[in-house]
Amino acid sequence: MAVLHVVGVGKMGLPMAGHFHAGGHAVTVSDPGESRLHLARSQGLQVADDAGAAMARADMIFSSLPNDAALRQVAAQVVQSARRGAIYVDTSTVSQQVSAEVAQQLAVAGVAYLRTTVSGNNRMAEAAQLTVMASGPRASYDTALPLLKLLGPHQFYLGEAEQARLMKLVVNLMIAQTSAMLSEALTLGRKGGLDWGDMWRVLGASAVASPIVKAKSVQLGARDFTPTFTVEQMIKDLDLILDAGRAVHAPLAQTALTHQLMHAAMAQGDGQDDYAAIIKTVERSAGLDTAPGKTP
Repeated sequence: MAVLHVVGVGKMGLPMAGHFHAGGHAVTVSDPGESRLHLARSQGLQVADDAGAAMARADMIFSSLPNDAALRQVAAQVVQSARRGAIYVDTSTVSQQVSAEVAQQLAVAGVAYLRTTVSGNNRMAEAAQLTVMASGPRASYDTALPLLKLLGPHQFYLGEAEQARLMKLVVNLMIAQTSAMLSEALTLGRKGGLDWGDMWRVLGASAVASPIVKAKSVQLGARDFTPTFTVEQMIKDLDLILDAGRAVHAPLAQTALTHQLMHAAMAQGDGQDDYAAIIKTVERSAGLDTAPGKTP
């Protein structure tokens, strides 16, 4: 049994902590949001009275955070509180640059640092169906692997440094581009008179029926844009992706266009909808009605 502290019990962090707890480990959690802590308590998790003290007791500290600034803040607390020899495991989608800065600080403090980005949404996290992409010290990865296996069926070790951060951006680039592809294809079909439901049934059985297309087909077939990952969140990830491209002079022209479509969706009031709401953005540009039920 490992002693764990989990920082950040949002839509991804909470189910992760729950899986660790169900796996027989001693888990405490902390989060700046009282509503999230209340939900954690309701699910049988122990909320730490003092996050720093909980970190000091932990063999491993996990975090699931929204951005670079939050990673810097939590890492500083880990540096201050964690014992030498502890392992800090961060699952967030953040920049390679800030992650590398954090790595240097943790090394001075004698804390091993694993970057364990995950592919999948909150529903997949709840079902323990995440794919884990890890980089950092190999010995620390081997130690953490039994815990990472509680999160899903696939774990990949990619190297000693920031490879997991970049791999997550590669995956999310393809996710964003899938939504852009669907936007144009479905708009063409609607403009030509195809039935919305018929299109989704055919796409789900066709050569382009990737797992993400299949996963979206039931929800979007009903024109339900309830978010698993919002337009606003995807813009943040696309910012990171485009920054990564600039850093290595990789031309990402299609991704830049998708980035602009996401901003158009924000401007049109869809920022808190699922990122697939750029379908509505392209439909509007073609003069189509995007009101619920308007799918002829």
